[in-house]
Amino acid sequence: MRLAEHVPPDKPAVVLHPSGTVVTFADLDARANRIAHLLRGHGVGPGDTVAILIDNNPHVHAVMWAARRSGCYYTLINSGLTAAEVAYIVADCNARALFASASVRQVCAELPDHLPGGLPQLTVIAEAELDGWLRYPDCVAGQPVSPVDCGEEGDLLQYSSGSTGRPKGIRRPRGGRRPATGARGTTPVFELVGVTEDSVYLSPAPLYHTAPAMWTMCAQSVGATTVVMQRFDAEQALECIQRYRVTHAQFVPTMFVKMLRLPENTRRAYDLSSLRRVVHASAPCPPDIKREMIDWWGPIIDEYYSSSEGAGITFIRAEEWLTRPGSVGRPILGTPHILDEFGAELPPGEVGDIYFDGGYPFAYLNDEAKTRAARSPQGWVTVGDVGYLDEDGYLYLTDRRHHMIISGGVNIYPQEIENALLSHPLVVDAAVFGVPDEVMGQSVKAVVQLTDPLLAEGERADAMADELLTWLRARLARYKCPRSISFEDELPRTDAGKLNKQPLIAKYSAALR
Repeated sequence: MRLAEHVPPDKPAVVLHPSGTVVTFADLDARANRIAHLLRGHGVGPGDTVAILIDNNPHVHAVMWAARRSGCYYTLINSGLTAAEVAYIVADCNARALFASASVRQVCAELPDHLPGGLPQLTVIAEAELDGWLRYPDCVAGQPVSPVDCGEEGDLLQYSSGSTGRPKGIRRPRGGRRPATGARGTTPVFELVGVTEDSVYLSPAPLYHTAPAMWTMCAQSVGATTVVMQRFDAEQALECIQRYRVTHAQFVPTMFVKMLRLPENTRRAYDLSSLRRVVHASAPCPPDIKREMIDWWGPIIDEYYSSSEGAGITFIRAEEWLTRPGSVGRPILGTPHILDEFGAELPPGEVGDIYFDGGYPFAYLNDEAKTRAARSPQGWVTVGDVGYLDEDGYLYLTDRRHHMIISGGVNIYPQEIENALLSHPLVVDAAVFGVPDEVMGQSVKAVVQLTDPLLAEGERADAMADELLTWLRARLARYKCPRSISFEDELPRTDAGKLNKQPLIAKYSAALR
């Protein structure tokens, strides 16, 4: 069965930007089937895991579809990891096959040094030479383009970002469906935003993250064209929307900030009228930033809250959000519960740990203890987020539990402070965290990235810090305001937009010793 059978074979399935490379639906279908036969010929079949170490290039979707059609789990690995980090994931998921791109050739060459058990039985690298590895696409030249015979389609086995420790695999039972035309049932949000065959979907983030991988495959399954940015750039995103008449897109809040900080004449130079709905997720969006985006693009910016685990999903349309700013919506998968530290359910308006029941079943691969720890006595599941429900069942995020600062016995949630900092027109990014304090236990520290790095030099840095503190004191209770503000040229965020505070905490805590 062909991918999106009703779609003309020569219609673009993937367009890469800025290279302009096009993969048609016929090409994608044939490539996926050839790779599936390659897997089968090397003994890789249903229930096995295929590791994919590929950047945003013309080959990544073919490998994902091949694994799915073969009944395999497929594990997407960040192409920016070191050989040791890649080896950990390859070994942990017991990959039977590994596909890589030429950009990570050196990492692949170093992998054997970090894999005592040896490389997977099938190793393939695209458009590069490496001893012991098959070269793609040469290695599939003789393979048939007909589908493989597989009784049950595969699924994504994604790894968490690992910002608080080593990444963990998130494994769901395969759904029991036969391989067919799409990744059905993977994201209820997709149908709510109305992506159809005539849509053009923009994916600006790396495809080794959960949402970009799943959403682009969903777009292809309904016959929509997917425009994939090879690397995010704020102005290039606007260029993509105008050039390809993009109708739908998914962003993370840091991308919004970067687009908003473009010069006004640059922002207004592009025709964005083709946009129908845009969604954002991955990290909380400061309300002031979202209002600015709605003022610019109109009330088409929807939001959903979920996780790689799929414990639950909430959704809110832009029109709703304007009446409930800061909410991430009401549930469309699972039922949320707010629990206190003793496991008792809290009433509306009270902050606690967010749990869901009725989401997708999953387990952390090779870690029964972590799987158990994520569940309440009632069997509900948490991924470590903190928030509250209002009287009408709308969910609001406060922060992540491990981000919370306890200063003088008072709980302080950094997200609120970060949101206030990001609303300042000279701030591009902000991180707030606790550092050791002999009297208070912890004190509040802020680190900021400015639109102009020169503002953070010499005496201007002191003046800028004072300006930001004044800005915060006009918006927050005094006890929430940072004791000090420092500046960095760039903050450590993942490509999915999640802030990794650990290097900053280590750096600024060490400075106090």
